[in-house]
Amino acid sequence: MIAPVRSELYRAATIRSSWISIAILGTVGALFGSFNVDSWVLLTCLGAFGLAVMTVAQHYQHRTVVLLYLAQPKRALVLVAQVIASVVVASGVAAVSGATVLAKGDVTQYRYTLTVVPIMAVFGAATAAIVRRPTWLFLGCAGWFVFIEGLVGRLKAPLPFSAFLGSGAGERDSLLIAAAWAVLALVGAVIAIRRDLTGD
Repeated sequence: MIAPVRSELYRAATIRSSWISIAILGTVGALFGSFNVDSWVLLTCLGAFGLAVMTVAQHYQHRTVVLLYLAQPKRALVLVAQVIASVVVASGVAAVSGATVLAKGDVTQYRYTLTVVPIMAVFGAATAAIVRRPTWLFLGCAGWFVFIEGLVGRLKAPLPFSAFLGSGAGERDSLLIAAAWAVLALVGAVIAIRRDLTGD
């Protein structure tokens, strides 16, 4: 288990697009945190989702997933490694970028955010394993957030991104709902990784 996780972390640290994204997200997050804590929370949570999606979906995007599964035929093990790597990277970026939030003395908001970021990363990694194409996933999630959760649900319905936003604000019920969505997505991912790769 340690080797696949280390491999994913090494890939995140050495692929140019990955480490540039991590560096930009960390820097912009720190700037946002120094001006407005709520903006930092939003950016950090969405950034955790985006980093997790890219960690998993890049294998499909760059066609390295076949080699990955040849090296490790147990696809569930690969998925678990990708989820763990996503959580580690997203949590690390959130912890570092939140230094400015801590400097302002907002320890409670920092703690709430670092609680929801791993759940958001699990959700992002799992949905990426289901959809496999990052552009489709990002566009679909953006449409879902604006039209379904924003216009229809008014960001109050027990839907994924509404729950993540509520969790970042410290709402315990929202945290439980967010965790339930992450688990549901993970179950879907375990089923989806058995699909054939020829169409990807």
